[in-house]
Amino acid sequence: MSKKKGNIVVLGAGESGVGAAILAKKLGMNVFVSDMGAIDERYRDELEKREIPFEEGQHTEAKILKAKTVIKSPGIPEKAPLIQKLRAKETEIISEIEFAFRHTDSTIVAITGSNGKTTVTSLTYHVLKNGGLDVGLGGNIGKSFAWMVAEDPHEFYVLEISSFQLDDSYKFAPYISILTNITPDHLDRYDHKMENYVASKFRILQAQKKTDHFIYCGDDMETIKGLGRFKIKPNAHPFSLEHPVDDGAYYDSENERIIITIDEESMNIDELALQGKHNTYNSMAAGMASRLLNIRKETIRESMADFDALEHRLEPVMEIHGIEFINDSKATNVNSTYYALESMKKRLVWIVGGVDKGNDYTSLIPMVGQKVKAIVCLGKDVQKIHDEFENVVEILTDAQSMHDAVAAAYKLADKGEAVLLSPACASFDLFENYEDRGNQFKEEVRAL
Repeated sequence: MSKKKGNIVVLGAGESGVGAAILAKKLGMNVFVSDMGAIDERYRDELEKREIPFEEGQHTEAKILKAKTVIKSPGIPEKAPLIQKLRAKETEIISEIEFAFRHTDSTIVAITGSNGKTTVTSLTYHVLKNGGLDVGLGGNIGKSFAWMVAEDPHEFYVLEISSFQLDDSYKFAPYISILTNITPDHLDRYDHKMENYVASKFRILQAQKKTDHFIYCGDDMETIKGLGRFKIKPNAHPFSLEHPVDDGAYYDSENERIIITIDEESMNIDELALQGKHNTYNSMAAGMASRLLNIRKETIRESMADFDALEHRLEPVMEIHGIEFINDSKATNVNSTYYALESMKKRLVWIVGGVDKGNDYTSLIPMVGQKVKAIVCLGKDVQKIHDEFENVVEILTDAQSMHDAVAAAYKLADKGEAVLLSPACASFDLFENYEDRGNQFKEEVRAL
């Protein structure tokens, strides 16, 4: 890790921002951290301990505009006035992911997509770790990539990457990139244009070389259209539930198994810990990445069979008087909720709502009509949910807190049915984040 001077400003003092600041300090750069909000105590302590100068509750523009490079938090939109001023000065603005990549030679597996990326990231990490690799888990989950590069380096990294992180990445070139799927999400950040959002996702392979690998869903229409729009340099490997593929993976429905054809000798996986159509896709993607890194087939099979489901993703909470409670708080868009509803085998009371990111609920209507007996609308603005579903289910009721939502759902559900929290929306109207929302749901269920 070479030492080099440079005037670096980090905007945002969350996990990624503080990680970037720690790496910059270790590299001998002049670094300053600025956060418009209050900095969480644990991150403030980290900055103070390392004597990294920072400010909170304001952005001192005179200081920030002198920066040679700005590392921007993914949460700061491009249209923010300060970002526009930096653009006008042609200041280099990069993501923490980009910054860390420039200072490591490790092998990277990077996963993006509208849905499934957390599961694929966690499952891939699980397989590689079981395979004996020195591997770190980070990016949009786990630890800050830059923080690990600075203080906990690994030979391999498995990173979950959001479109916001990709927007400010240029040289970032993982050895293996995975694009799980593309469905409408965060369109408010992309001028409500799907093509802009698709372009953001495809940035994950913009700097990859011919010797690298790109894994994608061969059944996803937006991805297929993107393949025609963008130049694909790396080796491309599709996965499919609908038809056999060469140099990829597909589902053999007759024998109920995954077949990986990524090398000359195909591999079969019969037992999967993660059930449901969407998780078959996720397992195929993780299995392909593992084979590309030469993990033993038996290790992959064992890891696929013993993987524990993720917290807040179709997480069984408990059963009370014959009513099952399921936490799917991580479903922050319509497509995630579609998969959740699709996988449910019981009649449902569905808790839905939050910050609407331009949602189109049309695709959910047939599934809701088939599986949902009642809806509990949780959030400050739920009129759109009423408009979409009032003619689909008999009962819609509103709740302004998780306590009220769980109580209402419990009252509406009967023995043999399930209560599903799958909001299809962001959480920021009533909760800190989707984890807080899911944790409150579990606490209220356990208190019944």
